[in-house]
Amino acid sequence: MYISQQIAANAVNQVLSGRNLTLALPAALAIFPNATPQQRGAAQDLSYGTLRFYGEIDAYLVQLLEKPLTDDRINALLLVAIYQLLHDKADAFTVVNQAVQAVSQLKRPAPKSWAKGLVNAILRNFLRQKDQLAAKLSTSEVATYSYPQWWINKIKIQYPSHWQGILQIGNQHPPMTLRVNTQKISMLDYLQLLARQDIDAKHIGAQALILTNPLPVEKIPGFTDGIVSVQDFGAQLAAYLLAAEPGMNVLDACCAPGGKTGHILELADVALTALDSDEVRLQRVQSNLDRLKLQANLLAGDASTTDWWNNAKTAQQSYDRILADVPCTASGIVRRHVDIKWLRREADVASFTRQQAKILANLWQMLAKGGKLLYVTCSVFNEENQGQVDKFLQNNADAMQLPFELPANYSSTEVTQIHGQLVPTNAHDGFFYALLQKN
Repeated sequence: MYISQQIAANAVNQVLSGRNLTLALPAALAIFPNATPQQRGAAQDLSYGTLRFYGEIDAYLVQLLEKPLTDDRINALLLVAIYQLLHDKADAFTVVNQAVQAVSQLKRPAPKSWAKGLVNAILRNFLRQKDQLAAKLSTSEVATYSYPQWWINKIKIQYPSHWQGILQIGNQHPPMTLRVNTQKISMLDYLQLLARQDIDAKHIGAQALILTNPLPVEKIPGFTDGIVSVQDFGAQLAAYLLAAEPGMNVLDACCAPGGKTGHILELADVALTALDSDEVRLQRVQSNLDRLKLQANLLAGDASTTDWWNNAKTAQQSYDRILADVPCTASGIVRRHVDIKWLRREADVASFTRQQAKILANLWQMLAKGGKLLYVTCSVFNEENQGQVDKFLQNNADAMQLPFELPANYSSTEVTQIHGQLVPTNAHDGFFYALLQKN
């Protein structure tokens, strides 16, 4: 298991240095090509768990250290080990021994001779003093909720009645939710298919199923055949709210990885242009469409400019519907992306709002009169959401925000929302939706 600790510590250290976990974890795994599948799986769990509760774990470690460690690798190993002792229900004796063994295996530069003794002493002190240390941390919101203080403050101000729930949900394991393509199979038939394979699931909304126990996608019945897709319940609202009708000209801006793209095409036979600034991510969109046996016109381009719109293929055609799923802080999906809490800075909120404003203004000129634009983020910060929309409405007299209404096949008991802002729950992530019509 010490190999799993080493891999996880390497990934955690990279994230704390500013690297995205989706890049850090594969890089850490590559250092140990002979790691078993079990060790690799355990390393992933330890990486996610440590970062999910980093605020709490780091607060414990700071109390245990007389001064900050100069070797970030040892610091990360201690974080992983303390996570195991706090949350992983692992045998304490085994965790301590493995951490000592892991630190002794560090290379280039090799740790000092005192490193093993230090790791052993710190972890044993933690076990002896855990209750006293916990009492000292009881007044720290960062330790209690495991978010940066600026993030906690913002949520408290913007959600005075929901702030604790939002923070707590963000630290839970996310559900695995499927979207059943009811054009290919009925919900009842698919549920029976799952039952025959002893897979338990709960039906919610129109096309959604939440699996009781997550599965690798290759083991989900019908996934490779395009019968089902993996998509959060809250994200499935987008295609319904866009309400594209057969024959319409539709733009899916910032479309990667293509979950909403496929859903739009499942619901209506439209002429769909899928735009994204990253050609590599567009390949993933194409793979998704191939699996679903659907077609769209994929374009590489920046949604905040008109360069792609001016080319011969698009010929400045206007769109009846535009889905603007804009870049954002992703503060509404932190349970899926645990590194976001520690990579984001408060100044990033203003940076994203500037980018969103450019995209929204640019796409608006491409919308046909009477057409509708669905503005979407996976954020819970008001500046990116209703605050952004309010500024846009002030500057565009031809824009009108339509009231947020759940589709008829959605139950208000299944979705927690405040004027289009989905408040994260066990069933869905934190998305924001604003439907704008061009008068």
